[in-house]
Amino acid sequence: MGNDKQLIIGLFGFGVVGEGLYRILNQTPTLNASIKKVCIKNPNKKRNAPASLFTTNADEILNDPEINVVVEVINETDAAFRIVSTALRNGKDAVSANKKMIATYLPELLTIQQETGRSLLYEASACASIPIIRNLEEYYDNDLLQGLTAIVNGSTNYILTKMFDEQLGFKDALLQAQQLGFAEADPSLDIEGWDALYKWIILLLHAYGIVAKPEDILFTGIHQIHNNDAVVGREKQYEIRLIAQAKKLKTGKIAAFVLPQFVKPNEHLRFVKNEYNGTVLESSFSDKQFFYGKGAGSFPTASAVLSDLSALRYDYHYEHKKLRYQKPAELTDDFYLKVYVSFDDWNYIEKNDFLWIEEWHAENERKYLVGVIHAERLKNKTWWRENGNSLILTPDAIVEDVDIRNLKKKSLELAGVQLG
Repeated sequence: MGNDKQLIIGLFGFGVVGEGLYRILNQTPTLNASIKKVCIKNPNKKRNAPASLFTTNADEILNDPEINVVVEVINETDAAFRIVSTALRNGKDAVSANKKMIATYLPELLTIQQETGRSLLYEASACASIPIIRNLEEYYDNDLLQGLTAIVNGSTNYILTKMFDEQLGFKDALLQAQQLGFAEADPSLDIEGWDALYKWIILLLHAYGIVAKPEDILFTGIHQIHNNDAVVGREKQYEIRLIAQAKKLKTGKIAAFVLPQFVKPNEHLRFVKNEYNGTVLESSFSDKQFFYGKGAGSFPTASAVLSDLSALRYDYHYEHKKLRYQKPAELTDDFYLKVYVSFDDWNYIEKNDFLWIEEWHAENERKYLVGVIHAERLKNKTWWRENGNSLILTPDAIVEDVDIRNLKKKSLELAGVQLG
């Protein structure tokens, strides 16, 4: 189908992104797209658009044969899934920005797309203005993609930037992020790492053909990070970022997690500050490629929705080649991570979980250690994010080649000297 296809849009949600899209479409006549109806929850709220545009009845959009695209930009998960799945089954294409809904219902959405032959696009759901999904989908072959590291959450990145650049405490930095609209009134989705996790599940599908559930992936946010961790970081010339990471191990399986990490001065992600997002892709032959852009806000997110709408004029679909036509990669927790852990009380640290501990600093009130621990132990235990404990990955944290016998010996010697 050519680019003469006219898009008649039914829009769900008229918040920051929905209104942003409405304004952009009014300024982009070449797109040949118009919003016919907008479904909202609260009809009494004042909005900058004609009253005739709005309805509170979802069926008015979902059952309208003239509407051929449904755009969903609401905050709810189950309601969004009902909207998108009904739209696809009713012969309409769909565009969504709802990362939680997509990550939660990924298997179902893949099945419905295959059954209906309709297109569901969601570039806006991960990294807002950065065109990362389509690049992973079209440009990088599973066999060649060695790894991805990314900052995918603008709110936490803003907070960490303020902690380092202006030496603000965590609470003050969070408050500032909320006042500027980068963090929600209830910031737990962002600061506890859920938002980044949902985005990472989506990107793992397009990078490696992996269909993961939230419980499959080791993750935490930045809510345990202590001001003292920033002080230690500064001493070593590191900054802290919440980093989502996927790496192809020597076994061919994929290690994937979302954890705070110390970042060295020359790393690409060190330059990603405030509400920006950044993604570094490593490929077998093209080395590193760096994508950078705004990860939050009305127009950056709406611009990604716009890009999806533009693609629908050409009948674009995600083909999910890595899932359907190749052997999808496999997730594994069988690898080690080198971590920094800070704490107030040594009794809350399960030292037997460490393969070895190579640094031990007990002189200050806030103590810390650096050691190596198996990823599966972290995934199955909770001590490292309780009782005021804080865990941050060291740079180059993944350890693959481990000679267990020598390390046990070394570890016991160290433990005898330092902890006995």
